[in-house]
Amino acid sequence: MDWSSILGNTARAAIGLETVIYALAAIGLNVQFGYAGLLNFGQAAFVAVGAYGIAVTVTVLGLPFWLGVVVGLVAAVLLAVLLGIPTLRLRADYLAIATIAAAEIVRLTVRSATLRDQTGGSSGLSGFAEGFYDLNPFTPGQSYGFGPWVFGARLAWILVVGWVLVAVCCLVVFLLMRSPWGRVLKGIREDEDAVRSLGKNVYAYKMQALVIGGVIGALAGFVFGVGRASVQPDLYGTELTFFVYTVLLLGGAARVLGPVVGAAIFWVALVLIENVLVQAVGAGYVPDWLMSSTQVGQVRFMLVGLALMLLMIFRPQGIFGDRRELAIDAR
Repeated sequence: MDWSSILGNTARAAIGLETVIYALAAIGLNVQFGYAGLLNFGQAAFVAVGAYGIAVTVTVLGLPFWLGVVVGLVAAVLLAVLLGIPTLRLRADYLAIATIAAAEIVRLTVRSATLRDQTGGSSGLSGFAEGFYDLNPFTPGQSYGFGPWVFGARLAWILVVGWVLVAVCCLVVFLLMRSPWGRVLKGIREDEDAVRSLGKNVYAYKMQALVIGGVIGALAGFVFGVGRASVQPDLYGTELTFFVYTVLLLGGAARVLGPVVGAAIFWVALVLIENVLVQAVGAGYVPDWLMSSTQVGQVRFMLVGLALMLLMIFRPQGIFGDRRELAIDAR
């Protein structure tokens, strides 16, 4: 097997586009679930409205790219408010069910054939990312980086912007959680009745956490859409939210850098296992009756899932997490 190729692909995955997307989505979820204790299973909806906010604004309405960013952020805030008004007074398990349903409503709405002219239907939209890449300071046709981390001009530009967004969001979360607002939020996670008895508006704090987490999720949608230069509704299904939860729990909930570390480990594991299996099957080390090359994608998720199950058994708090942070008040 070509170990230099395997290790090179794995190293690039550690800072690749998927890592940036899932790190941003998990940072937003960390505000909602890790710090506020909101069992939100609709984070994929916020990623979708961010991506579609840009796509529809630029492709359908013909407006500038920067205005698409504003539309996506405003749409994320409106979605959080509309989602939070009926659900934030529910128990944690009911909140989870309601948010899953809301995420599916968003996905099926943009997938609808009735809205094909506005959202592209099941085919999605493309051709909206050029306004972003027109700002690219890197010379087209050249490669940038060092060692195994060498990328083309377009990918290097989106990675630079993506990692800057990750750094800014981590800094904002760090400052918020060290403030009195953040301490109230963590108090709500531990015992919202006690916080309410102190005269705090628990509902308002939950709504603020949902909005902030949703806006950060929309930033993940921007990177998702621009990085792929297209949007397609089936990319924003419930499995996206479950992967984001996996990333968050892997790195450690209620830890500022937990989502970033979790995203890097998750994608490194997926890429490493996939590359090893592909080359092992191609070299004949794995018999055809056991696994074919078309089954590698499914098997890698099985193996990563098994590893995550073992992690949850022996270290449920994740890499940097605290076991006490995972306690959920489901009243």
